[in-house]
Amino acid sequence: MSDFLIVRLSSLGDIVHTIPVYAALRRANPKARIRWVVEKKGKEILDFIPGLDEIIIRGEPDWRKRLRGRDQIALDLQGLLKSAFIARLSGAKKRLGFHKANLREPAARWLYTDRLDPVNETDHVIVKNLSLLRLLGLDVPDRRFEFPLIIPDELLDSVCDKIGPANCLGRRELVVFNVGAAWPTKRWDVRNWIALLNILEHDPIHPLLLWGTEEERSVAERIRKQTDVAMAPFLTVLETIALLSKATLLVSGDTFALQAACALGVPVVGLLGPTNPKRNGPFRAHDGVLYHEITCSRCYKHDCESMDCMKLITPEEVAEKVRAALK
Repeated sequence: MSDFLIVRLSSLGDIVHTIPVYAALRRANPKARIRWVVEKKGKEILDFIPGLDEIIIRGEPDWRKRLRGRDQIALDLQGLLKSAFIARLSGAKKRLGFHKANLREPAARWLYTDRLDPVNETDHVIVKNLSLLRLLGLDVPDRRFEFPLIIPDELLDSVCDKIGPANCLGRRELVVFNVGAAWPTKRWDVRNWIALLNILEHDPIHPLLLWGTEEERSVAERIRKQTDVAMAPFLTVLETIALLSKATLLVSGDTFALQAACALGVPVVGLLGPTNPKRNGPFRAHDGVLYHEITCSRCYKHDCESMDCMKLITPEEVAEKVRAALK
């Protein structure tokens, strides 16, 4: 019986999208030793996964030595030269990777022993990740993706205390509005957030603004001043996941919070612009998606002068999706 090494270093949302691969491996190999090599920040998510035998943090002392194991199969879900090199460095007898057409850095393919046939990049990225398991003779044909996440009760309690019991234990539905995103092109304009919250002002919900970076904090503060909507304090990755698990609904752009809420089974309304909603958006039929197809759609650019794809999403249609989701 072989052991397995999953190589998915970052980003947080992509790590979430790789968890179903671990779940499928564990289901098919209940007695195997399954390990995961990741960047330091990503470890916080993996701590929630039961049954994962070891988390190896790239760059920590002795991490290269801990990688080693000939009787293991390495799966590179990152598709970069550095991740393929890590798979090679592990000494794994088999190193599985995607076809060159599906790699961000095609040269990585030379470090694999087994390469998958080309897959459709318009399918959801979770489907793409799971397709790599075909090289092991495993096939996961449906879209009922598994996310075995367990959040400790003490963390839930501490987050509730941190944001205030009225926010997570109130009689009204907790709706989290995530105002940030890593790429500028994924961010909805501040004026739109203000208009949306004004539309929902008298709805029976308990709105809460979520942010991550200092830049996002200033955005949240501007929205709070104009709407009087409560604003979450700074939350770690673990605390953010715990908060989302308490929510009735999340409204967010294409970022980690959206992927985490989907993994937790929390309904979402996703605001997507430069990325493909079929590939990167919510994967459940009942989730709401706001997306307007234009000539430059799915550009995946981090910067844009016009931002037309996000500007076309109106506060009125988001409010309609929010109300429909709450029903």
